[in-house]
Amino acid sequence: MEKYSVLMSLYIKENPSYFRTALDSIINQTVKPDEIVLVEDGMLTNELYEVVDEYKPYLRIIINEKNLGLGLALNKGLLACKNELVARMDTDDIAELDRCEKQLMYFSKHPNTTIVGGQIEEFINDPEEVVGKRVVPETDKELKEYIKKRCPFNHMTVMFKKADVIKVGNYQDWFWNEDYYLWIRLALEKFEFANLPDTLVHTRVGADMYQRRGGDKYFKSEIGIQKLILEKKMIGYGTFLSNCGKRMIVEKLMPNKIRGWVFKKFARE
Repeated sequence: MEKYSVLMSLYIKENPSYFRTALDSIINQTVKPDEIVLVEDGMLTNELYEVVDEYKPYLRIIINEKNLGLGLALNKGLLACKNELVARMDTDDIAELDRCEKQLMYFSKHPNTTIVGGQIEEFINDPEEVVGKRVVPETDKELKEYIKKRCPFNHMTVMFKKADVIKVGNYQDWFWNEDYYLWIRLALEKFEFANLPDTLVHTRVGADMYQRRGGDKYFKSEIGIQKLILEKKMIGYGTFLSNCGKRMIVEKLMPNKIRGWVFKKFARE
């Protein structure tokens, strides 16, 4: 199968044990990566440096002297990737061991596709105790419709073509929405999207993760995305008002506990 790179970004607040588990799940893929590009985004803890040293034979390390944030860290890391196919992976999640094999097989059968993601199952402590599953559409047509209202990919599951991502400007800085902003730019250029029906990654979430999706900074980022897709004529004014109204209610007006319930009820299985 075609060689591929894995792109990860690490910063000081990550848990060393979770990071080690994430790396193991990538190193032990049924089709092993040709390289794992790890961006050290600013200074790390001694414990994290110990894990990096332990796995150094598997890693190509890119160092940011100062923390740049996820978007700019991934921008720099992607430029360093030597393969055309690049898989994203977070440093606290667990990939299914055949995750990348499934995506490589999809690319081999659908060479015109730019990006392939998949489904996620969320857990707090034990991956076997699923607390939520984010199901996203599978076909290009469905995804191009879905993007008008919500982010169409689970970011930690995607594998994409480096050249196409670079063509639309690479990852850029956009608080909480670095990935959504990138997918929008790819959609505007009519690149082909797909998601697999399979769970590809088990995603670690905090007990309060759903509740924390609110506040002024988060809301401002979300509304900025909505303004962008309105300006680009991906949506009309009616959809814009509907999208913003829903976000205002959930992210600004709801108490944390109710917000958590709403996310679990309507944004997850």
